[in-house]
Amino acid sequence: MVQERRVRVLIDEEKIARRNQEIAVEIAKREPKQLLVVAILKGSFMFAADLMRALHHAGLMPQVEFMHLSSYRDATVSSGQVVILKDIESDVKDRDVLLIDDILESGRTIAFAKDLLAARGARVMTCCLLEKPGKSAVTIKADYVGFTCPDLFVVGYGMDVAHSYRQLPFIGVVET
Repeated sequence: MVQERRVRVLIDEEKIARRNQEIAVEIAKREPKQLLVVAILKGSFMFAADLMRALHHAGLMPQVEFMHLSSYRDATVSSGQVVILKDIESDVKDRDVLLIDDILESGRTIAFAKDLLAARGARVMTCCLLEKPGKSAVTIKADYVGFTCPDLFVVGYGMDVAHSYRQLPFIGVVET
């Protein structure tokens, strides 16, 4: 268990909510067909839930699935290997799929998931809450990005360190 420490707010709740609405409007303009949201667990669950509500307000009726992938496990640096811990159950052939991840850093996780879903016949759009420029280990650019993130280890809004801090309604940095 991580000892609770003070967390400095990097991106507050209101800014996150506004950006979710903006992203939803951008996605709705594409007029996706049979939209399926695939949220990569665990870090994206809060972002995916709020974005799904925003998509509803933008006039869309997405379905949702969850894929649990990991390249971090309990570490703060990617291992470089993506492992499927839970796959989706829906057939994605000929569907528009919005693949949601919490952070685009090395790019391995979202690239792996995108390739997997595309190989199954999906038209995949990618969306990341945060992007850390210059950290990519693979060539991938998200179709939708919430915010550019400085090179800091962030927590909150679903993201954690050793399973702590996910509950925070904002994105922050643990102070040492």
